[in-house]
Amino acid sequence: MRCTQCGFEAAAGATFCSRCGQRMITLRPEAKHEFALANIMPSWWLATGSFFSALVLAGLAALIFVHGRRGWPLAAALLVLAWIIVALAVLGRRSTSWSLTSERLIERRGFLSRTRREIELADIRSVEIDRRLIQRLFGLGSVVISSAASADFSIRMEGVADPETIAETVRRARLRRLA
Repeated sequence: MRCTQCGFEAAAGATFCSRCGQRMITLRPEAKHEFALANIMPSWWLATGSFFSALVLAGLAALIFVHGRRGWPLAAALLVLAWIIVALAVLGRRSTSWSLTSERLIERRGFLSRTRREIELADIRSVEIDRRLIQRLFGLGSVVISSAASADFSIRMEGVADPETIAETVRRARLRRLA
């Protein structure tokens, strides 16, 4: 770094010039801003069983209602139960999410009470993909991200669509963070 007054080549990181005593101008490090890279939620395929059950209950309610007017209380109860099953499936999906930012991976779980876990991208030890046969048929899988901070600390993204792309996005973000 050169002194602005006398032009002497000072040592890197020096606060004052050793020849003339002039204060060296040091640039402040730029402020890093964290930005979102991806928001990940479980796939709708995980709620297929719930939706199918609700559809069967609604069909049964329709049959009961069509065949006899005296069975309408049972038909109404079955329809209400079908709507409750659908609502619980939707709430279950919305209660879990993962956010990948330029600095960290954040897991949020729960609906009424929330749990939040974070892993700094620099602390990621491994990224693993697990896909069973049924998951492969529907393009789903699980991505497990382990932290180097602790052997038992990991974030498991279960039932996500296109797990290879998610794992590659995490790997790229980690490499950018380390660079």
